[in-house]
Amino acid sequence: MKEAGGAQSEKAGNEAAAEDRRLMARVQCGDEAAFGALMERWERPVKAVIARLVFNATEAGELAQETFVRVWQQREKFRAGAEFRPWVFSIAVNLARNRMRWWRRRPSVSLQEWNETAGGGNQENGAGAVALETAERAVAVRDAIAALPAELREAIVLFEYEHMSQAEIATAVGATPKAVETRIYRAKEKLRTALRRWV
Repeated sequence: MKEAGGAQSEKAGNEAAAEDRRLMARVQCGDEAAFGALMERWERPVKAVIARLVFNATEAGELAQETFVRVWQQREKFRAGAEFRPWVFSIAVNLARNRMRWWRRRPSVSLQEWNETAGGGNQENGAGAVALETAERAVAVRDAIAALPAELREAIVLFEYEHMSQAEIATAVGATPKAVETRIYRAKEKLRTALRRWV
């Protein structure tokens, strides 16, 4: 049964990728309706990836919008037959990198001010100790990922949260698949050490 489920999932993924390519072909011809459809499909995943890279909900929303501005502006650069997902994530990752560099040059901004993530509201309304422990674990994971060097954080976020292959991640971050494999391994080792209390 698992194999059948995996085959169905792969088929659905292939069909979705083919639809993205069809939409992008229309976007390259200036079709704004196709661009709107692509945005509807990808705005949330793009925003989620950026949020996990920059750890700031407001910035993630702005950078997701900017990502799609770039998609439209750079539509002629998209190679026919290529996968859309790694391409759009490569734009998102580059924008996130640039924003992080920009913030690092502003030492007057506190880490707390930057670390204004979505879902960081009042945890006291949870259902007792289990909810509190779950919340603490989530914060610990978030902080451990935030502490990773940027190249490791990018690789592990795309691998664990977006379930991208090493080849797709390589396209998105501008590295070789072997380098991505090494980054994922190093990220996991660092996270295992940082989160040893929880594993």
